[in-house]
Amino acid sequence: MARLYDHYKTVIVPELKNDLKRDNVHSLPRLEKIVISMGIGDAQQDRKKLEEGLEHLTLIAGQKPQVTRARNSVSNFRLREGAEIGCRVTLRGKRMYEFLDRLVNLALPRVRDFRGINPKGFDGLGNFSMGITEKVVFPEIPADKMKYTQGMNIAFVTSTSNNEEAKLLLEKFNFPFRKPASK
Repeated sequence: MARLYDHYKTVIVPELKNDLKRDNVHSLPRLEKIVISMGIGDAQQDRKKLEEGLEHLTLIAGQKPQVTRARNSVSNFRLREGAEIGCRVTLRGKRMYEFLDRLVNLALPRVRDFRGINPKGFDGLGNFSMGITEKVVFPEIPADKMKYTQGMNIAFVTSTSNNEEAKLLLEKFNFPFRKPASK
């Protein structure tokens, strides 16, 4: 069983019950899925960039990513409909909690000049999105063998439609949100 999932069941759920003053466990906010995506703009000109992105995303997520394709043609970007332009992976269950554990405890502390995650990434429906500029912060990625620097977007989808409850849930998972500047 994933360490963070066990922590969620034994520690976080009772704390959420107390903080939100609810008895029903099913009404508490929970993490439903994490979606990791990489947009690789130069994938049309250089196929190796897409292949490296797929390989690294497989190492980070622990499962094979899906190749994303362009929906529309855009002549200014020399983009044709159906062209391969990125990759994404959706994590649920055990893999989701293992990824979240590695993100919070290993990857984010390795980010250079890290001052916390901007809490403005909520979408109004209880989901949180953030970006990482370099995938090398994950220990699975060997920095010496990486040819192209590539960032990624990470979306956390929760069961609540309230931003405050979703932020409370992520804070219970020790998510390092940036503190507002004191005057």
